[in-house]
Amino acid sequence: MSEVGQRERLTQQQMLRFFQDHLGYRFLGDWKGRAGNRNVEEGLLRDWLTRQGHGERVIKRALRELDQAAAISGSKTLYDANRAVYEKLRYGVHVKPSVQEQTVTVWLIDWENPENNGFAVAEEVTVVGPNAKRPDVVLYVNGIALGVLELKRSTVAVAKGIR
Repeated sequence: MSEVGQRERLTQQQMLRFFQDHLGYRFLGDWKGRAGNRNVEEGLLRDWLTRQGHGERVIKRALRELDQAAAISGSKTLYDANRAVYEKLRYGVHVKPSVQEQTVTVWLIDWENPENNGFAVAEEVTVVGPNAKRPDVVLYVNGIALGVLELKRSTVAVAKGIR
C-alpha cells in the first residue's frame, strides 16, 4: 500500500475511534466482504424494536411497511422512495397488530429521547446493486443507515470523490 493509502486509512481509523470513544457508537466492523449489506440492517432494527416493547407481529408489519416505502418499482422514483422512507422515519409506521385491534404507531427512531436510540458505525460497507458502492464509514441509528462519510484527500475533486 502506498504512503497515501496508509494516511487515508489512518484518518478513517481516527474517525471510527472518535465515533466509538467520544460519541458512544457501537462498532459493527469492516463490512467490505460481508454479504447482504442494506440501507436497513433488519436484525439491528428488529432488536431495537423488541427492546421498545413491540411484539413480533407488529415488528414484522412495520419492517414490511418500511421495505415497501424504500422499494423503487414501476413509476416510483428514487425521490418518491426517499420521501416515503422519510415519512416513516419522521412520523412513524402505522400498523394494525390484527384485524380487531387499533392501529399503533411504531417509531423507528426515538425523537423524544435521542439517548434511547442505538447508534452504530461500520466501515467499508459494500452495497451491491445496479451500481456497487462502498462508502468509507456508514452511521446507523437503530440499524437504519442515516449517514455516509466518504473520506478523500484535499487534492481530490469533489466530483471524483462522488464517482
